Amino acid sequence: MQQKITIQIEGMTCQACASRIEKVLNKKPFVQQAAVNFASEQAQVMFEDSTHSVQDILQIIQNTGFAGTLKTDDEVVLVEKQVSHWCLWLLLLINFPFAVGMLGMLLGQHHWMLPAWWQCALASIVQFWLAIPFYKSAWGSIKGGLANMDVLVSLGTLSIYFYSLFMLLYSSEHTAHAMPPVYFEAGVMVLGFVSLGKFLEERTKKHSLNSLGLLLKLTPKQVKVLRDQQWQEIPLDQVQVGELLRANQGERIAADGIVQSGSGWSDESHLTGESKPEIKNVGSKVLAGAMLSEGTLIYRAEQLGSHTLLGDMMNALSEAQGSKAPIARFADKVAAVFVPAVIGIALFTFVLTYWISQNAVTALIHAVAVLVIACPCALGLATPAAIMVGMGNAVKRGIWFKDAAAMEESAAVNTVVLDKTGTLTEGKPQIATSWLDQNMGYSATQLLQIAASVEQHANHPLAQAIVQLAAEQQLALFNTTQIQTTLGVGIQAVVEDIGVVKVGKPEYCQLLLPTLTDPVWQIASIVAVAVDEQPIGAFAIADSLKTDSLVAIERLRKQHIDVYIMSGDQQSAVEYIAQQLSITQAYGNLSPRDKAAKIQQLRAEGKVVAMVGDGINDAPALATANVSFAMQNGADVAEHTASATLMQHSVNQMVDALLVSQATLKNIRQNLFFAFIYNVLGIPLAAFGLLNPIIAGAAMAMSSVSVLMNALRLKSLKLE
Repeated sequence: MQQKITIQIEGMTCQACASRIEKVLNKKPFVQQAAVNFASEQAQVMFEDSTHSVQDILQIIQNTGFAGTLKTDDEVVLVEKQVSHWCLWLLLLINFPFAVGMLGMLLGQHHWMLPAWWQCALASIVQFWLAIPFYKSAWGSIKGGLANMDVLVSLGTLSIYFYSLFMLLYSSEHTAHAMPPVYFEAGVMVLGFVSLGKFLEERTKKHSLNSLGLLLKLTPKQVKVLRDQQWQEIPLDQVQVGELLRANQGERIAADGIVQSGSGWSDESHLTGESKPEIKNVGSKVLAGAMLSEGTLIYRAEQLGSHTLLGDMMNALSEAQGSKAPIARFADKVAAVFVPAVIGIALFTFVLTYWISQNAVTALIHAVAVLVIACPCALGLATPAAIMVGMGNAVKRGIWFKDAAAMEESAAVNTVVLDKTGTLTEGKPQIATSWLDQNMGYSATQLLQIAASVEQHANHPLAQAIVQLAAEQQLALFNTTQIQTTLGVGIQAVVEDIGVVKVGKPEYCQLLLPTLTDPVWQIASIVAVAVDEQPIGAFAIADSLKTDSLVAIERLRKQHIDVYIMSGDQQSAVEYIAQQLSITQAYGNLSPRDKAAKIQQLRAEGKVVAMVGDGINDAPALATANVSFAMQNGADVAEHTASATLMQHSVNQMVDALLVSQATLKNIRQNLFFAFIYNVLGIPLAAFGLLNPIIAGAAMAMSSVSVLMNALRLKSLKLE
C-alpha cells in the first residue's frame, strides 16, 4: 500500500543538498516519488509501506548527512526552534577590524591595518572555531556523495588561510618585512558575508515567505469554556469536542462549531477571502480563526486543531508549498552538477592564471574568487520562494491550490469552461411554474409530493428546489426503494403506492411538452416526472445570475481568455444566461461524458483549458481539463478531482486565481533569470581577477537575499 509522508529536513545549505537527497530517495525501488523543497526545507515522499517503514526513509536521509523529522497529520506547523546567533555576532565583530584595515588601505592609511600576527590570531579563531559548521556541513555532504555550497566556501577560505600562514612563517624567517603578503582578511570577511547572507536567507524563509506562522496565530491560545456551570479560561489544547465556548467582541473563534446563543458579526476573510463580515445567529456555523467584530457568541466546538477548516487549509498550504513546480526541474538539474563544475573551473582558473602570470598568489586569489562567487542557492530558491509567497497570497484570497504544478499550469490558461448552475448562477433555483397532464389523474400537490420523494436522494440544485418547496408546503413524502441515479440525466426509484418514478430531463421521462404560452418555459430548466414510463408533469425551475459573474467575464476578456459555458441544462436556459453575459459559445443538454469530450477537443486544438464546476456531474470534465476549480462545500468528488478549491463560490475568485498564478510564474522567471545571469557573469569576472574573494563573498551572500526579496513582492500583489 502506498503512503505519502512529509518530512522536515535540517542541515540543507543550498539547492545541491536538496537535489542530492531527492536523487538518493528516488533511486530506492520502494520509493514511488520523492520531492525535496529547499525553500520550505521539506521532503514529500510516496513509498510502499508494506515493505518499508517511515524509519527507513529517515535513515536514508540521515545517511546522506542530514536530519529528518516526520510531520504528522496532527501537526499544523512544526514548532520553530530557538536558535542562538551569538556565533554570527562574534564573527561580525572579528570582521570589524579587518574592514577598518581595508578601508584604510583604500584611503592610503596603511597604519590602520592590524599587525600580521594579530590578523593570523583572529583568522585562526574564525577558521578553527567559528567556521566549524561550514566544515561539518561540507564533510557531511561529501560523505553523502555530493558537494554543496559549504564545500566551495571551505575550500576557498582554507586555501587563503594556509597560504597566508605559510607566507607569514616564511617571511618571519627569511625577510625583515613589517607586513608580509598575507590575505587573512579575505577568508575572514568571506565567512562573515556568507554567514550574514545565510542568516538573512533563513530569516526571510522562516518569517516572510511562509504564511503558515501567521495563520497559526489566528487561533487564540486561551479560551473561555463552560465547565461546572462556570466560565473558565483554559488553554485551547485542553478543550474537548462538544464543549461550549464563548467569544466576545474583538476576540477570535477558537474552533469550528455551531452557535448556541447570542449573535454577532464574524469576519471569515482568512478562509474565504471575502472581506465583508457575516451575521451569526443561533444555528449558524462559525469557523476557527474568524474575528468577532461585534457581539458575543456562545458556540459548541465541533472540530478542533488540525481538524478545523483552518487547520485543513494550513496542512493543505504546507503540502502545496512543499511541492515542486515543473519549471523547477531545469534548475534542479543544473544545481545537481553545479558545485563539481565550479571546483573544476576554479582549478582550471588557477592553472591557467599561474601559467600566464607565473604568480601563485594571483592564481590562488582568482581561483578562490571563483569558488566563492559561485552559489547555487539563488538558483535553488528561485522557484520555491515564489511558489511559497504566491500560494500564501492565493490562500488569503480564498483560493486553495493543491500543488505547485496546478499553480504553474493555471498561469498558462487561455480558455475557461464554466458550468452554469451554482457556478455562474446562484445555485439556488426555485420552481417558477409547473405543468400537469390532466389526463393522468394526479393533482399539482401529488406531482410535487412524488417528485420530492425521489429527488430527496439527489444533491443537484434543481432537485433541492423541488424538495425545498415540498418542505415549505409541509407535504409528507412517500417511502422509496431501489434508487438509481444516471449522472447528468435523472434519478428513478420505486415509490410506495405509486410505482416506478423517474425524475429528470424531459427525454429521460419520455416527455414531449406541449406549446406553453408562459415564456419562462423557454429559459427555465425543465424537470419532468414520469410514473411507470408515463409522463405526468414537469417543473420549470429558474435560477438567478450571480452578481459578480458579469464582472468576472469582463476580467477574463481583458486577459484575452476565451469563455465557454457547458451545462447539462436545456439549451434555451443556457443561451439565456449566455446572452446576459455576452458569451457566444454556450452548450446545453450535455452529459458528463459530453462535457469531458468537448474539453478534450479544446485541448486537442492546443488550448490550455480551465474548468469550473461544483457538482458530481462536473467531475469528469474537471479531471479532463488542464487545470480545474471546484467550489468549496460542493460535491466531494468535484473537490477531490479539482486542482484548486474556491472558498467563495465565485467565478470572480477563479479569475483571481489565474492572475495570482500568472504573477507567480512571472516572478519565478525573473528569479531564474537573475540567478543564471549572476553566475554567468560572476564566474568569468572572478576568473579574470575582476572580483576579489571579499567582494565575491558579499555578492554571493546577496544573490540569495535578492531572489527572496523579489519573491516577497508577490505579497503586495494587486489584481486588476
